[in-house]
Amino acid sequence: MNRVDGKVALITGGARGIGGMSAQVLAQGGAKIVITDLREEEAGVTLAAIKAAGGDAKFFRHDVAQEDQWAAAVKFATDSYGGVDILLNNAGIGGSTRPLEELTLESWRHLLSINLDGVFLGFKHCIPSMKSRAHMWAGGGSIISISSIMGLVGGARQMAYCASKGGVRLLTKAAAIELAPSKIRVNSVHPGFISTPLLMGEMERMEKRSQGLGKRYQSNIEAMHPLGHMGKDLDIANAVCFLASDDAAFMTGTELVVDGGYTAQ
Repeated sequence: MNRVDGKVALITGGARGIGGMSAQVLAQGGAKIVITDLREEEAGVTLAAIKAAGGDAKFFRHDVAQEDQWAAAVKFATDSYGGVDILLNNAGIGGSTRPLEELTLESWRHLLSINLDGVFLGFKHCIPSMKSRAHMWAGGGSIISISSIMGLVGGARQMAYCASKGGVRLLTKAAAIELAPSKIRVNSVHPGFISTPLLMGEMERMEKRSQGLGKRYQSNIEAMHPLGHMGKDLDIANAVCFLASDDAAFMTGTELVVDGGYTAQ
């Protein structure tokens, strides 16, 4: 179904994983896509998949922690497709898993600069374009930010990550209230453990360090979810497409949890 037909979506961290799959699903729904990322080679694979399926997408190299690059990314989207209707703040990193007393201020600030500052800058620089175009759609413009279940519950040795994702959650709610009169909806998505390249790569590294360790870790993660397995990037991409579409016209300031029951326990 063409749920986002004619809309323009800017997707950060769109080269692979949740961002890459969201780009493909939104393109299938009729949106024009601007993928931003630092991973040019992997972005090329995603662009090729979109174009092979008949979609329209372009790539812009972009560090979300740099404000001047945000201005350039929005200009690129405007020059390419006329503006921005959908912003998917997806770019993020996992960061250090050291104990709190060993966590450096440098690593703390680096993680927040990407996971939280990058979201704020996306809001700041995309909103003017979105305001000018929101009247074109029954559901207005849509900003979707990928938070995490760790933005709802705590996790040992995840202080910086939890702080960043919890910040995304409340930034979303504050922005939703402020932007509602401008017909811009703002929502966050909170994935459980998803079998993305980032997570699976960490399991592979654990397996190399100690045979069986990565497999045990994966089994433990799967057992944490009442549905008995990790999620797929498509599970999150489908949620993103729904929030981006006019089907979600009465949803703003919400936290859409897609976690296999993890936080229901």
